[in-house]
Amino acid sequence: MFRKIAFFIYFFAYLIYSLPTLKKVKHLPISMAVQERDRIQHELPKRWARNLVRITGSTITVEGDAHIPNGPVLFVSNHQGNFDVPVLLGFVEKPFGFFSKVEVKKIPFIPRWMEVMNCVFVDRSNRRQALQSIKESVALLKEGHSMVIFPEGTRSKGGPVAEFKTGGLRMAIDANVPIVPIAIEGTYKIMEQNKVGFKRANVTVSILEPITSHLKEEKTDTKELAAHIQKVIAKKLNK
Repeated sequence: MFRKIAFFIYFFAYLIYSLPTLKKVKHLPISMAVQERDRIQHELPKRWARNLVRITGSTITVEGDAHIPNGPVLFVSNHQGNFDVPVLLGFVEKPFGFFSKVEVKKIPFIPRWMEVMNCVFVDRSNRRQALQSIKESVALLKEGHSMVIFPEGTRSKGGPVAEFKTGGLRMAIDANVPIVPIAIEGTYKIMEQNKVGFKRANVTVSILEPITSHLKEEKTDTKELAAHIQKVIAKKLNK
């Protein structure tokens, strides 16, 4: 319980403390190189996320950093628990924005930083708005920013990897960028497996080999692509 109290105190206190920095990074010159601007804009959020995870006492191991190519990519990850977000944000070196459900906008301060980080909010109950969100994400990828999606759509809480939805994969196809699968194991043990408080866990983030087959094909079957990525991630988790 102590860790949970400390977590939420730090969660909001640091966000309030960060507001002056947020104002500064919003006004970085447009002429600045995309990679450098992303690095600066993500520096504080990454530090915040790492500290949130460390408060839980958990240990994070990242494998396969060398698989991340230069330039924009679409990270495609399985979704075990709520801690997937701070774990990826804090411990994957490459800056990226999240393709996030619109409900996150209700959390104080968080949406302000997410907008700066080039996150895109999607309302899955509104098909037209969801399509517009995908178009926004494609534009960001084409500009040189990276994105991450959780195509399961909901947390597995340690269960089998659920079927991957195909809509988000259109981003990589339309933007012509590599897909980098990520297999997360252990985040659900921090929160979802416990009725009260947080529990320390050993979490492994496996960054798998990039998929570029869709870059060469004139017409990519998104269902086959989704099934393939799901299989690759599930295979890694089942080892």
